[in-house]
Amino acid sequence: MIEQLIAAARDGVHERRQQIPQSDLESRLPERGRDRPFSEALVRPGLSVIAEFKRRSPSAGEISTTATVAEQVGAYERGGAAALSILTDERHFGGSLEDLRAARSACDLPILRKDFIVDPYQLYEAAVNGADAVLLIVRALDDRELEGLYEAARGLDLDCLVEVHDEPELERALALDADVIGINNRNLDEGSVNIVTTYELMPDVPAGKTVVAESGISTRAELEELERVGVDAVLIGSALMQATDPEALVREFTGSDEGTREHRLP
Repeated sequence: MIEQLIAAARDGVHERRQQIPQSDLESRLPERGRDRPFSEALVRPGLSVIAEFKRRSPSAGEISTTATVAEQVGAYERGGAAALSILTDERHFGGSLEDLRAARSACDLPILRKDFIVDPYQLYEAAVNGADAVLLIVRALDDRELEGLYEAARGLDLDCLVEVHDEPELERALALDADVIGINNRNLDEGSVNIVTTYELMPDVPAGKTVVAESGISTRAELEELERVGVDAVLIGSALMQATDPEALVREFTGSDEGTREHRLP
């Protein structure tokens, strides 16, 4: 599965580069708005929620056909989410850079561009379209690519969520000295999800790293247990996109009181 997604990402970069040269993106960098630190939002007291906007996925199919970016991210912000994750892959997830821009305009939360980042061109796209951070998937990159993209992102003042799924990938992320480690409970080769993955890898993450648990999280009880073992943040997408009242569900996940944007577990 992941090989197809990576190949599609590379093809997409090639097509977009023909339409908008990287030099054009570079010239737009001075127009970026004020900084919204993504990493800092994940380490405040309590378990931070990164609320995701996505329309569909290869594993789940159609998730939401009616949600709009502005309404959804507004609900996330009111519910107490610490940050946003916006899918920008069009072919497999129904996302776009327009979704990134719409999210930036609709709320004040820091934003992660979630995509298969395989080329520095995508970092410039992220920077000029409203992202504060990017996802780097260790499984999708060799060591040279991973290090190059990590350093290039930091050079553009983009935080990085470096995603791993198993022990060898975690070792590679730690060799990079990544500050924010995402533990994806989904096996990207076959699509299966097992939240135990986070519990198995947590003991090997050194103190001082920010840890984000990803995929397969849908209940308050799961969040409480993840916080108990030291997870700093969770990334939740499908459960929120399918909720009839996403604001209320974020509030339940974060423990936010009415009218506040605190994100804590009691």
